[in-house]
Amino acid sequence: QVQLVESGGGLVQAGSSLRLSCAASGRTFSSYAMGWFRQAPGKEREFVAAISWSGGSTVYADSVKGRFTISRGNAKNTVYLQMNSLKPEDTAVYYCAADHGTLGVRTRAGNYDYWGQGTQVTVSS
Repeated sequence: QVQLVESGGGLVQAGSSLRLSCAASGRTFSSYAMGWFRQAPGKEREFVAAISWSGGSTVYADSVKGRFTISRGNAKNTVYLQMNSLKPEDTAVYYCAADHGTLGVRTRAGNYDYWGQGTQVTVSS
């Protein structure tokens, strides 16, 4: 069982940066691939980024590639999402999720076993 708690969201202006954190409970955190997803009002949840259990593999949605960076600190049971050059279209609730079923990275929400409650990111123009 893994419990996930996101933090670091907020209201920022376009062009700003934010770093989201996701703290995980459970001794097996390091065996999970981790992902970030987001959901804007009236839209479906979409994939943002994912990182393998070792941190050796990452994948990003095209919309955030080059602006966002996912990383993890297994000693701290935490995964991060550094978001730079934020745009109004990045406004959404951001969720972290844990995937126990792969040694690599996956992008489908249905593959993830555990989810956090989400943190709101609002980017004003």
